[in-house]
Amino acid sequence: MPRRTALIVEVPEAEPAVGELRLEHDWSAARGVPAHITILFPFADADAVDEAALGQLFARFPAFDFTLDRVERFEDQVVWLHPEPSLRFVDLTAAVAERWPEYPPYEGAHDEPIPHLTVSDTPIDVQVELPIASRAYEVTLIEEDEATGRWSTRRRFPLA
Repeated sequence: MPRRTALIVEVPEAEPAVGELRLEHDWSAARGVPAHITILFPFADADAVDEAALGQLFARFPAFDFTLDRVERFEDQVVWLHPEPSLRFVDLTAAVAERWPEYPPYEGAHDEPIPHLTVSDTPIDVQVELPIASRAYEVTLIEEDEATGRWSTRRRFPLA
């Protein structure tokens, strides 16, 4: 079975506000994935990742500030935090998908991926003190351990 990977922007500033909620209600948190905004999932099999190409691609993008400014819900009731501005995350996702079209975001399940920080996979009432200010200065490649299902950091790619 291939080892899955994902590209994320970690948001450590959100952990104090949503860390416990995520551990209880978001499957990825319990498996070691930090609070984050997904750039691309799933990405290439771990053995097929071209780290040099990823580094070159992300180095073209400047680091940027953003704010988690409101709580939202998808139709399936997933609870998430909205990053503003969102377009910078959209641009990162589009660049990766353009370079590796064989890995469309969320396997092509959505017409347009919406940048978000998942708080809960199920409908819950969330009281979070917002806004949460953060800075995207790198994209993290995370990898799943096939034996344990745990995710860990494989490499970080700095933004310009």
